[in-house]
Amino acid sequence: MKKTALLLMIITIVSKIVGFGREVTLSYFYGASGISDAFLISITIPSFIFSFIGTGVSTGYIPLYSNIEQKYGGKEGDRYTNNLVNILLVICTGIIAFGLLFTEPLVKMFASGFEGDTLVLAVKFTRISLFGIYFIGLISIFSRFLYLKENYAVPALIGFPMNFFTILSILLSYKTNIFVLAIGSVIATASQLAFLVPFVHKKGYRYKFVFNTRDEYIRKMVYMALPIMIGVSVNQINVLVDRTLASSIAVGGISALNYANRLNGFVQGMFVTNISTVMYPMISKMAAQSNFDGLKKSVSEAINLINLFVIPATVGAMIFAEPVVRLLFGRGAFDPEAISMTSAALFYYSIGMVGFGLRQILSRAFYSLQDTKTPMINAALAMSMNIILNFILSKYMGIGGLALATSISAIFCTGLLFISFRKKTGSFGMKGITISSVKILCASLVMGLAARVSYAVLLEHASANLSLIGAIVIGAVVYFVMIYFMGIEEVDSMIGAVKVKLRDIH
Repeated sequence: MKKTALLLMIITIVSKIVGFGREVTLSYFYGASGISDAFLISITIPSFIFSFIGTGVSTGYIPLYSNIEQKYGGKEGDRYTNNLVNILLVICTGIIAFGLLFTEPLVKMFASGFEGDTLVLAVKFTRISLFGIYFIGLISIFSRFLYLKENYAVPALIGFPMNFFTILSILLSYKTNIFVLAIGSVIATASQLAFLVPFVHKKGYRYKFVFNTRDEYIRKMVYMALPIMIGVSVNQINVLVDRTLASSIAVGGISALNYANRLNGFVQGMFVTNISTVMYPMISKMAAQSNFDGLKKSVSEAINLINLFVIPATVGAMIFAEPVVRLLFGRGAFDPEAISMTSAALFYYSIGMVGFGLRQILSRAFYSLQDTKTPMINAALAMSMNIILNFILSKYMGIGGLALATSISAIFCTGLLFISFRKKTGSFGMKGITISSVKILCASLVMGLAARVSYAVLLEHASANLSLIGAIVIGAVVYFVMIYFMGIEEVDSMIGAVKVKLRDIH
């Protein structure tokens, strides 16, 4: 798992850097404005609407396919995949029709503060972007199919064509017609599917028309997916409340939250998503084979890996929130007010980084055991807390209060999941996890202190941006030197793997 996760991290780092090019381009030409708010809402709505079904289906697909393949072989698994693809296309058609009929109420639901030209633009953008749901649906299935076939690299690469076409559409929209923004978002999503299809075909998948809603495994998927869908709806309601309140707090508030969330998502995507992507098919197969000791060991290993990378990222983001935002976005139409709002949101999102990451890992552990109810219940409790805190904290802290509420609820939900998983599976190495976490936290705090002092010293001799980059490099070196000598199992294992690889090369 470690080697594959490391490969995915390298791919993701490059992909995320290109992805930041997309965000920087948007912020440069449109800043935190009514246009950027309208565009971001228009691409949020299709994802929001489909995510209720898509996440449930794609999450349930992996353990069920593993069971089918274990019992009946790959051909039966492909028949099940074809049936699911066709049912999903019908569902997507219904979702799009609904969205086209009720576009304006949907936009108002997501951004109650929109009015005038911003509202009109958001409605027009959304009517175009809704058609991307077809591609989102197919990507959700085919990427999981490749995970099952142990091809993790290709799904990780689909961000490249999407980012290319998104950046291109932003540039063209600024020079030609604003609606190229929305059209480009659909083309960008379609390019991801076009990238996946040849590799899915290479792994033996062949499309055949199968449509049977009474299929035993489709019924099992619905049973599994319903709690996941409810859990996802809970998370999306949080997003809805956040963005609705942000649209009322300030013009550009939605954009500021989005940019900060993208930075938080960079860490999650680079480390958490890659580790959970590799772990989930593996532990699903272990669950199908009743290998519960292996499952618990893999979950414990994944938790330690998350902590190893995310805890130092949390410390770094909290210390350098404002300089990082200024470095990445502080140019063009992105004015000082936008920098202030975005850096405040990033600081408070950073508090919950570890919570966001471990929640994803633990939820996948429950899903692999075909228990989708426990994560749903815990997510519902966390949502209630988040909504209450949103209204309280945003009143006193503005945009930063919305981010802090999200972080607190994520930490709370993760705590509940730890307790529930311990009750369900018994001991899974909490003592080792705690010891490793304390060591990593100590190293991270020393790293943060070294980076902050370095930044202050470098500022006297270089620009703010160069000083920031230098401080980050110094902090990273300090951190990795410290953890090298701390006797953390995951670090020793990765270093051993690298040494073996280097010997093989020579």
